[in-house]
Amino acid sequence: MDFKEVYDAHFAFVWRSLRRLRVADANMKDAMQDVFLVVHRRLGEFEGRAKVSTWLFGICWRVAKDYRRRAHVRHEVLGDSGFTAVPDPNVDAAAGAERSEDVAHFEAALGELDLDQRAVFMLFELENLTGDEIAEALEIPLGTVYSRLRLARVAFKKAVLAQAWRSPKTGKGAAS
Repeated sequence: MDFKEVYDAHFAFVWRSLRRLRVADANMKDAMQDVFLVVHRRLGEFEGRAKVSTWLFGICWRVAKDYRRRAHVRHEVLGDSGFTAVPDPNVDAAAGAERSEDVAHFEAALGELDLDQRAVFMLFELENLTGDEIAEALEIPLGTVYSRLRLARVAFKKAVLAQAWRSPKTGKGAAS
């Protein structure tokens, strides 16, 4: 496996991971470059004991934490760096607007999670990694993975319910 193969096969995964870890839009290109610089330097050390995506997420995790930690030094405000919905020409405008709203609600609920919980939640629920793979990627004990996952599920459910309460689709919330 060479660098180009890893880059081509996992670029979207790395981008998605950094985005979900709330790397600001202004920093995405730099963060992507930082991740792939680490990959380039350390690819020879990758032993294949875990999936490449698990290894890559660990790198993304550390890069994202570094960007968040340094944001106050750069006097940045970490805003919502949500996904940008790309219109699907095969979907009518109303369905597309509803999908965009659903994505926004999902992102808002995901954004309510503590960063440590969000990482575990993303890897388990969205990327379908096992607890062992997550523990390896984040360099934490397996028990911590499941503890964070449990807490993240509770917090996510609470955030989703809060979003549904405020949503104009439900007819509830401040407008009632």
